[in-house]
Amino acid sequence: MAIDRIATLVESLASYGANDIPHPGGTLLAHLERVHALLTEWGARPALRLAGLCHAYYGTDGFPTALGDVAERDEFAALIGVEAERLVRFYAGCDRGFSYPHLAEAEGPFKDRFTGAVSRPPLPMRRDFAELTAANELDIMRVNPDLRAQHGPGLLRLFTSWRELLSAPAWQAVQTTLP
Repeated sequence: MAIDRIATLVESLASYGANDIPHPGGTLLAHLERVHALLTEWGARPALRLAGLCHAYYGTDGFPTALGDVAERDEFAALIGVEAERLVRFYAGCDRGFSYPHLAEAEGPFKDRFTGAVSRPPLPMRRDFAELTAANELDIMRVNPDLRAQHGPGLLRLFTSWRELLSAPAWQAVQTTLP
């Protein structure tokens, strides 16, 4: 992926205020950049890495501050690409309490927190979601020891239940970050 495209996206995220938004990992922008770096380190494909860089654009179930409006998806897709935007929207839309326990199930239900709709995402989408979630949570656990102590054991249980969805590098990072 071209370095200038990443730099342009980082500038865009900064222009939306990501560098001024407090986050458990410093600023939101710093966290987004680290998630992108983790996914790159793990060998994720370009669209997933871009989704990692922009995963909180619409806010999330765990971090409601949004940089942009989910009603303006086409404009954001023009910036990051259709596939990456689709991953960002899917990630942002997750009702975690409902969806997390079922993600590893072959026909597990997934609830959209924006619409309330329940779907049964295909395996590739569930794998992407698990990988992005692992990168997001592991970044926070690496930079915030208090949150690691508080949430690490639960995340280890969750990611262990998702083991078959995670890439080998992501699973290795789970094991080294959440002992």
